[in-house]
Amino acid sequence: MGLIIKNSDFLTAAVKPKGYPPVGPPEIAFAGRSNVGKSSLINCVLRRKRLVRVSSKPGRTQEINFFAINQDQFRLVDLPGYGFAKVPRSVKMGWRRMVESYLSAREPLACVVLILDIRREPTEEDFMLLDYLAAQHLTTVIVVTKADKLSNNKRNARLAKLRPVLGKYDPDFMPVSAVNGMGREKLLDRLGMLAGLNEELS
Repeated sequence: MGLIIKNSDFLTAAVKPKGYPPVGPPEIAFAGRSNVGKSSLINCVLRRKRLVRVSSKPGRTQEINFFAINQDQFRLVDLPGYGFAKVPRSVKMGWRRMVESYLSAREPLACVVLILDIRREPTEEDFMLLDYLAAQHLTTVIVVTKADKLSNNKRNARLAKLRPVLGKYDPDFMPVSAVNGMGREKLLDRLGMLAGLNEELS
């Protein structure tokens, strides 16, 4: 059992530290490529259909979005996506500086959830972020999403193939589906433990 998510509300959006909300409860950050289904997964985790905007055009999240969960008992942080959006290189570099500024110095950050598509091979940019998180000594939870897209046999085969390359970053990486909720409870259990939260999540 993990924490019960009673409510969730948008708190603020920022591009620089001066725009962050005041330091407070533990924060759990979600990161991933622009086309990996990050917004859908966050909505699934929080059981809110439209709290995080799901766009047909990847790369729409260009700010760091903070959400207060359970009357600000903890916070969920939606980091800008990377790697897919058709934007100028200067904009991509701006996103990188924005994210690294948050990851390198945000005191309440409890862990980072990195989202990968189970059907795709991790990219160079995925590994760059994983190596950066390791260098910063940040706890990383790897989620391979869109698990509903594969049959049980194909899913197990993909997990076996990914284990040697992802296991060194997160031995307990897990499949999750935003469509049918597969893996949601397990993910929430783990996040609640890492953030030091005591109530139950459903």
